[in-house]
Amino acid sequence: MPTVTGFSYLSSITPDKCWNSTTNFIQVLLSLDKKNIAGGLFCDLHKAFDCVNHNILLDKLEFYGISGTANKLMQSYLESRYQRVVLRDNLHHRVTSDWIPMVHGVPQGSVLVPLMFFIYINDLSAHIRKIASPVLFADDTSIIITSTDAQEYQTIISQVTSETLKWCRVNLLTLNLKKTHFLQFQTKNQNVPKIQLAASNTIITNVNSTKFLGITIDRSISWKEQISELTSKLNKACYAIRTIKPLLSLHVLRSIYFAYFHSIMTYGIIFWGNSHLSSNIFKIQKTALRIMTNKSKRESCRPLYNQLQILTLPSQYIFSLLIFVVKNKDLFLLNSDIHTINTHNNSYNTQMYSAAYRLSLTSQQFYAHIPLKSSLQRKQVQHCGSALIHFKVVCDKFKCTDI
Repeated sequence: MPTVTGFSYLSSITPDKCWNSTTNFIQVLLSLDKKNIAGGLFCDLHKAFDCVNHNILLDKLEFYGISGTANKLMQSYLESRYQRVVLRDNLHHRVTSDWIPMVHGVPQGSVLVPLMFFIYINDLSAHIRKIASPVLFADDTSIIITSTDAQEYQTIISQVTSETLKWCRVNLLTLNLKKTHFLQFQTKNQNVPKIQLAASNTIITNVNSTKFLGITIDRSISWKEQISELTSKLNKACYAIRTIKPLLSLHVLRSIYFAYFHSIMTYGIIFWGNSHLSSNIFKIQKTALRIMTNKSKRESCRPLYNQLQILTLPSQYIFSLLIFVVKNKDLFLLNSDIHTINTHNNSYNTQMYSAAYRLSLTSQQFYAHIPLKSSLQRKQVQHCGSALIHFKVVCDKFKCTDI
């Protein structure tokens, strides 16, 4: 069953949750590492929330166990709603249509609405999960396709497109083909077939990069465009901090830094934080600290990080990756899962397995290659269990030290 993630504000949408706990991203990397073919179909549903059919939704709620009085309560929430259109001409004359009952759509603005929509589209995965890996997120749906054979790969893509369109027709939804893109993942020396998808007499655009849940993904997973966009946003944040600096204290500036700079910088950092281009972001972070503390370009930022209790970009990347590992330990194998050979080191079999990979792009994404400090041993990660708060307390001892 694919992971379906809710949303309220952008700050609560963490990519490690949205991208199916990154398992689909790992699947792409592993496929490329094995010289397999991998691609992604990034779909967009046209006016998705406005097209939800009430009868279909109530039937699905009953299928998932919400029946009887609970189902009638949901029915009363959806029905007996009316809408009309109000227009004004150039002379400010008001023209209105008649009130008509709403038989489609869910009222937006409630925390209940995303859950309803997810229930409505949840069975889409059942139609395609045997041949592809879907990730459902509101009206944005991504489908990862991998194969070892070029001919089979093209066949699977056609089947996925056909099944998705069929499901949309049955559930009275429309796939926005103009905003639906196909992204072919590719390494530098890999030859991949040229794919040209078409559906309902409309050609689906092949792109070199696409934005999914706020992260720009390019075909070589170099994160070049993501970091380029991030550079522009962070430079604007630096300008804003510089503008208001004369009016505020350092304490308030630090709060603004975390609200308008840090939140942007750390979004999706577990994906692009290991890129060689991340050094550009690190330089902008130093600029922000110099602006806040009124330091010149020639002065070292090392004492500033300790003074403000702010992690450097590399340290923040390591910390975010450690948090991800603690929260998703089930994604990683132990040495005991690979073999049961007794070793002189009694704790060896309970340590996380470090595999060898062909591509550096792949190997840099996994737990075995996290540059842990000698003071923070792996066993502290392994024995934290679900006590994430405790783990963060342990990490606090190492924050902003040895920068």
